[in-house]
Amino acid sequence: MNIVVVGTGYVGLVSGACFSEFGFAVTCVDKDSDKITSLEKGEIPIYEPGLDDFVKRNSAGGRLRFTTELGPAVGAADAVFIAVGTPTRRGDGHADLSFVFSAAEEVAAHLSGYTVVVTKSTVPVGTGQQVEQVIRKANPDADFDIASNPEFLREGSAISDFMRPDRVVVGVQTQRAKEVIRQLYRPLYLIEKPVLFTGLETAELIKYAANAFLAVKISYINQMADLCEKVGANVHDVAKGMGLDNRIGAKFLHPGPGYGGSCFPKDTLALVKTAESVDSPVSIVAEVVAYNKARKLEMAKRVISAFSGDVKGRRLSVLGLAFKPETDDMRESPAIELIKELMAVGAVVTAYDPVAMDEARQIFAEHILYADSAHACLDGADGATVVTEWNEFRALTPQLFADLMTGNTLVDLRNIYEPEQMKAVGLNYRSIGRPEA
Repeated sequence: MNIVVVGTGYVGLVSGACFSEFGFAVTCVDKDSDKITSLEKGEIPIYEPGLDDFVKRNSAGGRLRFTTELGPAVGAADAVFIAVGTPTRRGDGHADLSFVFSAAEEVAAHLSGYTVVVTKSTVPVGTGQQVEQVIRKANPDADFDIASNPEFLREGSAISDFMRPDRVVVGVQTQRAKEVIRQLYRPLYLIEKPVLFTGLETAELIKYAANAFLAVKISYINQMADLCEKVGANVHDVAKGMGLDNRIGAKFLHPGPGYGGSCFPKDTLALVKTAESVDSPVSIVAEVVAYNKARKLEMAKRVISAFSGDVKGRRLSVLGLAFKPETDDMRESPAIELIKELMAVGAVVTAYDPVAMDEARQIFAEHILYADSAHACLDGADGATVVTEWNEFRALTPQLFADLMTGNTLVDLRNIYEPEQMKAVGLNYRSIGRPEA
């Protein structure tokens, strides 16, 4: 079977590479000629462990190709996946579907023979029906069906998430479309991974409902962490006690500075707006959206308060810039608000991240200092803050912090160190939701 993936962003590139690993012929299409040229050379525009190997191997094997020419690829396709961006629309918070509809209109002009057009992008309920209308208006004679196949890829583990997923969700309207999609995911049937077929609207809502629920868990444990600080409890023990209940589970019960990334912030907001538009508000999610935004600002206040409210002229180190480990993605990262607030009150910020330094320069330009290692970042600092829990930061010893920094204040927003060990070397150590040593 021939597959076309429209869009070579995070979702499109990972999906295309993984489908080609299944053995299908995949063509990834993008209007950005520079990106396509780089991909043809094996240069990957994003950081995702294992993705470069998939791209190189399947490109060399002739199963994966990249092009700016949509027409010939779509004309020969059995399935076309639309995997373009759906950012938050300025002004009202709804998902911006202009890229999806534009792609659908362009695809319509080149459909030849029966084709399943699949929305892989994260889209609000009802988008599949709208995409169908766009295609039928542009090409009334086209023989096609619409399907919804939302992605559940975690940045940093996207390859394993695609190749060995918890589940695959597919929304279809016809048996014909169902059989095409079933063939595409046949390799997963062979390893007994569940593939759930539903209606279009249900599949679209599952994606938002899942992401919003995880965002609720994150915000819930963050609020529990705040409560722990007030009453002298330990949030890690609370989370463990909760997580041992199989009805709750331990995942996403890790206190921190709030969620970020390309999915949770925009998806929770889009769900809230969709629910409001049909007069069925999801007040829990709405509260989480507001709380998470406030949480990031509160983290900056915590850092400043660790210096008795005065950081003007102090050199502060920020370890970790990406919104999570194993990615260079800084979209909605807590580090952004933290650094902006620190600069606003006169702090001199030095930052380091194992892979997100180029992204940081796009955001902060020369307004902050950039270190080429954790050691260099800490050297001579008046204090430090850990924002992203990269493994290499876990290996930093308490004595190293004490030896490298001029000051002694360390604010750990991910709780990756032990309070007693930090106190033992004379550090003014602050963490989240744990009693002070």
